[in-house]
Amino acid sequence: MSEQTAPPAGPSETPSETSSEAPSDGASARGFRPRGTPRARAEAEVVDELQRLTVESERVAHAFAGRHGLHPTDLQALLEVMRSEVAGRPLTAGELAASLGITTGAVTGVVDRLERHGHLRRDRGGSDRRKVFLRYAEPGMAVARDFFGPLGRRSDEVMRGYGDDELVLVRRFLAQMADALAAHHDELRAPRG
Repeated sequence: MSEQTAPPAGPSETPSETSSEAPSDGASARGFRPRGTPRARAEAEVVDELQRLTVESERVAHAFAGRHGLHPTDLQALLEVMRSEVAGRPLTAGELAASLGITTGAVTGVVDRLERHGHLRRDRGGSDRRKVFLRYAEPGMAVARDFFGPLGRRSDEVMRGYGDDELVLVRRFLAQMADALAAHHDELRAPRG
């Protein structure tokens, strides 16, 4: 949900798709992942579904951003502010810039737009009055509830189909996959030496 769309969990096109040769390592024509064993097929199908989830998530995010006059980076920033505030660690503009991988100058534009649209507010609260924290604003919360409420109900319906232990497993899997993707992204952003 950023200017640079997050890459899907794995490649969806391979050189073998454009050639008549079968891949020598057992990879299917659908992707680089081999699918020659039940385990390999299951892993490839999980990656396929993660890619599909990423694409659908991006489509919803772009629809929200477009409907509310926001740039996709604005939505990513708003989500970072919301997650941090819910976790009890509100962000400064500099921390948000670092989290998004953009300059402090660029984040000022993002924060200004979000504040202008009523999605967040700047707050000098806390013991150090020199620090300005970014907070999720009530008008923005109301807009988000209205837009994402139906998605939340659909998500709740899906999760009701899983037992508590299954949800713990799904959460662990998704968290570890998100960590793997974040680590890969960090490597891509690191200066080449």
